[in-house]
Amino acid sequence: MQVLFKVVRQKTPESALQIQTYELDVEPGNTILDCLNRIKWEQDGSLAFRKNCRNTICGSCAMRINGRSALACKENVGDELARLQAIASSTISNPSTQDSPPGEPATPVMTIAPMGNMPVIKDLVVDMKSFWDNLQAVDPFVATGARQIPEREFLQTPEERDRLDQMGNCILCGACYSECNAREVNSDFVGPHALAKANRMVIDSRDSQTEARLARYGQGTQGVWGCTRCYYCNAVCPMDVAPMDQIGKIKEQILDRQDDQANRSVRHRKVLIELVKQGGWIDERQFGVKVVGNSFRDFKGLMSLAPLGLRMIATRKFPLTFERSEGTEEVRSLIESVQQLESEVQNSKPIIEQPSP
Repeated sequence: MQVLFKVVRQKTPESALQIQTYELDVEPGNTILDCLNRIKWEQDGSLAFRKNCRNTICGSCAMRINGRSALACKENVGDELARLQAIASSTISNPSTQDSPPGEPATPVMTIAPMGNMPVIKDLVVDMKSFWDNLQAVDPFVATGARQIPEREFLQTPEERDRLDQMGNCILCGACYSECNAREVNSDFVGPHALAKANRMVIDSRDSQTEARLARYGQGTQGVWGCTRCYYCNAVCPMDVAPMDQIGKIKEQILDRQDDQANRSVRHRKVLIELVKQGGWIDERQFGVKVVGNSFRDFKGLMSLAPLGLRMIATRKFPLTFERSEGTEEVRSLIESVQQLESEVQNSKPIIEQPSP
């Protein structure tokens, strides 16, 4: 079948973007990388893109395929067109086809672009320096200071090792980083790839810096509290690492160790849970005062709420009363049951003994 490939190209970092169209006769089972290879070999040798293993192992060929980051060696033409058709069926126009003369079927269109959140070097090749720098920032290596005998092998049980498998599947392709909304608006945020690797260190029984890591990963918005929880990293990850889930696990560890005076991010989560337990939903009159104003301890924070409060009063949107939701007691019971279960699980974790001489 004939397919049009619209490739977003940029000859140099300073040059303007342009879209170049190539037409190929392809099979549904051809991967996007197969098609790009044919374009380069048969039509335009100047097209630049990364590739290596062709087998979903190295992560080199990550790019934006029809609007979302993916591996070109993993996605094939047939599945992509089916995905686009499913999206188009719920819209007025069909973005996956190009108009054809009357009586002829529309030609399917595939749009290929470089990954986001990283500057373009050329065409589909991006500069991944910030990606690697942010990975380095979380210190993604096991700290072995706890070893009593440095030269001896540090053993793990099969269960301890199995806990690392999901994060260990990360091939550092950059897809999650490319689609990260938090990274797009906050250049300090290290990114979902780095925090997924960070959780691997947190739960590794061999690591001796767990507490220091958690303190560092919870500082400001460069760590876990910078995540906006959009779940896009989970959606695009080709290896099912689920970076958003790993970020959530780090948050749980931090919340277990810190009280509401640690920082505003921790206070936000704890206050939210307490207010839901009290009323089934959030009492907005208390939320800002407790979180931003730290229950009248933070005068500067309280003053920062004044403009918003005045606007709400002026527009008659300030809630003068609060009515608990139906089923509040049931909600409270569920939350307390989960909290108790988490506490029991935490207390039942085995103590990891260091190797003896």
